[in-house]
Amino acid sequence: MNQKKTNVAVVTATIFIATFMAAIEGTIVSTAMPTIVGSLHGVKLMNWVFTMYLLTSAMATPIYGKMADRIGRKPVLLFSLAVFVVGSLLSGLSQSMPMLILFRALQGIGAGGIMPVTFTIIADIYPIDKRAKVLGFNGSAWGIAAVVAPLIGGFIVDRLSWHWVFILNVPIGILTMILTAIFLRENHVKKSGPIDIAGTVLLAMTLLFMLSGFQMLDSKNGVIIFAVLFALAIISLVLFIRQEKRAVDPVISLDLFASRTFTIQNVLAAIVSGIVMGHEVYMPMWMQGILGLDASMGGFAVTPSSLMWVIGSFIAGRMLVQMRPQRVLVVSLAIITVGIVTLTLVPVSTPFAAFLAISAVLGSGFGIAITTTTVSSQAAVSQDKVGVATGFNTLSRTLGQTVMVAIFGMIFNVQVASGTHAHGLQVAMMNKLINPHTVSQLPQSVVPTLRNILFGALHGVYIACAVVVVLGIFLNLLDRTHRTK
Repeated sequence: MNQKKTNVAVVTATIFIATFMAAIEGTIVSTAMPTIVGSLHGVKLMNWVFTMYLLTSAMATPIYGKMADRIGRKPVLLFSLAVFVVGSLLSGLSQSMPMLILFRALQGIGAGGIMPVTFTIIADIYPIDKRAKVLGFNGSAWGIAAVVAPLIGGFIVDRLSWHWVFILNVPIGILTMILTAIFLRENHVKKSGPIDIAGTVLLAMTLLFMLSGFQMLDSKNGVIIFAVLFALAIISLVLFIRQEKRAVDPVISLDLFASRTFTIQNVLAAIVSGIVMGHEVYMPMWMQGILGLDASMGGFAVTPSSLMWVIGSFIAGRMLVQMRPQRVLVVSLAIITVGIVTLTLVPVSTPFAAFLAISAVLGSGFGIAITTTTVSSQAAVSQDKVGVATGFNTLSRTLGQTVMVAIFGMIFNVQVASGTHAHGLQVAMMNKLINPHTVSQLPQSVVPTLRNILFGALHGVYIACAVVVVLGIFLNLLDRTHRTK
């Protein structure tokens, strides 16, 4: 990357806009989904609007990372933005749920390149002592999106129509493409040689089977479907590894995993990302189901973690200059442990303000940990493999989120099912308890019992989080790298 010609300030702002555009899409669609379902009459297919976006995004991520190393960051980012814009436009013009799901898949293919390629560009144009801070700034797009998306989504649906939730991405995406084309300059030497098509297909199949399996766990006959898909994922993975060993230019070089640091950092990224999802999914449920707060206040409970994430990223930047990544992660994992263990110990009567403080503690730990794993993964490989390394790091986070959410969901559902059965109640009552608008429909005599059952189920989830954090701490001890250079 030619730093003399690249307008670093404009490019940094541009990739922030691109990241924000991809980040807000998931949350803003959630806000508009009730209206979309009512308009397109597709309640049974609703989950696939989210699932298909996640699947195609995850499948595309490592491929974009490889192509960024092969042909350059700029053309790959422009291509991913173009696909995202086209997918957004077609999603907004959809006239049925199957059409929307299909075009959301296309949108996900575009989104899959935005995060890894923008992170790779940051690694190119910023030295290590500034990189973590910029990654934190860029990562704050996700926190800001989580806060403003419900407001923007509600405004668009109320004042315009749900179609504009998607179409609004078109002018923003075109603007980012123009800015990228004008202000980003790179002197990238394109690699020649055959493209690893077989490896790409096998990797896509592995991710498709694996992610679909975990997505289907909660469905009817979910365990059987999961077992079949997971077996297919293992077979595809074995074939993928065999292909990569003999490929001239593999889509994911197995040499990356010869670095203990690279391997451990990505496993830790998956672990921490899974815990992040546990926090973001289940803390609002605690606020609404146990404290009886509305949805907006429930969502506000995780806002401090988004804000502290940015601060944690800045702190990580300073720490990585002076300390080994392993020691930085010791600090971050210790902070996360304090927050998670606190959630396993607090009583049912804990006030809302306490959760804001816990959320802030967790956010600072998340920010330090995720930024450290990203920077360390990039620093552990040669410059010509930074794109692949960043893409794999992003993929690791997605896999961690998918797997851990499925595990947490199983723990939660088992606890709720056993608790309601023991008290002669119906599981469906829990749905009404969690929704502030329907809790009044429950007999008041059963509400305290249901809240205690929910309290126990949430404790089960956070105990699982605590176990995973402890495993992460022990895993981190195996990394003996020197200070990041």
